[in-house]
Amino acid sequence: MTQTASKIEPPRMGEPYLLTPGPLTTSYAVKQAMLRDWGSWDGDFRAMTASIRAQLLAMAGPGHDAYECVPMQGSGTFCVEAMLGTLVPRDGKVLVLANGAYGLRAARTLEYLGRAVTLLDKGDYLPPRGAEVAAILAEDPAISHVVAIHCETSSGILNPIAEIAQAVRAAGAKLLIDSMSAFGALPLEVADIGYEAMVSSANKCIEGVPGFGFVIVRKEALEASKGVSHSLSLDLYDQWTVMERTGQWRFTPPTHSVAAFAEALRAHAAEGGVAGRLARYTKNRDTLVAAMRARGFETLLSDRWLSPIIVTFFCPAHPKFRFDRFYDLLKARGFIIYPGKLTAMDSFRVGCIGQMDHHVMTRVAEAATEALAEMGVDSATPPAAALKERDRLAA
Repeated sequence: MTQTASKIEPPRMGEPYLLTPGPLTTSYAVKQAMLRDWGSWDGDFRAMTASIRAQLLAMAGPGHDAYECVPMQGSGTFCVEAMLGTLVPRDGKVLVLANGAYGLRAARTLEYLGRAVTLLDKGDYLPPRGAEVAAILAEDPAISHVVAIHCETSSGILNPIAEIAQAVRAAGAKLLIDSMSAFGALPLEVADIGYEAMVSSANKCIEGVPGFGFVIVRKEALEASKGVSHSLSLDLYDQWTVMERTGQWRFTPPTHSVAAFAEALRAHAAEGGVAGRLARYTKNRDTLVAAMRARGFETLLSDRWLSPIIVTFFCPAHPKFRFDRFYDLLKARGFIIYPGKLTAMDSFRVGCIGQMDHHVMTRVAEAATEALAEMGVDSATPPAAALKERDRLAA
């Protein structure tokens, strides 16, 4: 059964909604796709893999003929490491643009790989801007690659990829994008951005389940990467050449996750592709933010940088508020949220993606109000210092 925008299903048998940036709440059809077993060498499964690769490339838009799609087993972080370890030469130097946990993780990965790293750390509130990137690249022509996070889900910030890409391109460097939590819902066409490679995951905006990710990479860069990878398992070049030659994954593939993803791709197309998915997620975000603010909660970010993927809210300053208790009370009402991932302020995160619509987001805000009342918290207002810092940096 193919899902459409008008057919959003509630979770089954009392399952809570996963208000996270992935894993997320999936459709019945995606779950049902995992009820069949597949032979990893069988022709039907190889055809499924080929179809997925072709569909993902098509989502990259005009100009995708110059690119390849390479699926890779493992979590999103495995796939990010595969991209970095395969495409950055051992004598390369990387500028990592960080404003949260995932940019910092990319920098740490490169350090493990023995690559030279320059870090631009913007903290929790602000994005890296194109002018900053241009200035750093002008000062250090040894930088060969730039790593940018499309949507930094530790804060929910949507980074300005287009202006970053323009600065990188003007300097003659190569852009590697972690679009783990954005690809499939936010436009990222190669004709506009011109990235060297982009990495994403099955269990994010395309609404599949965990088990693998994929890298969309310029074919010339992939061909030049032979022998660069530090790892047999995470060698994109080797994975690609084997898939091109045999249609098979090198090592045991996550067959059930792949089958679920094939169904998720059908639903994605039925909803109107990237534009349709973005419209639903944006309405989810706008409904959530308005309803939570009406109840006294405040967002970490100013409206300008809010993403339609996940929103970070400050925890209330009230002395009776405890996040663990708040979490449990929301879970009892059918909603699982994420704790905050900030360095300075207490916060929590609410995802806007997955099989849910704006009606669900209204219920989330109602459940939050009920949870506060049960805790004896009569105000959701955050600490004054948190708001002062946010507003100072947004000015």
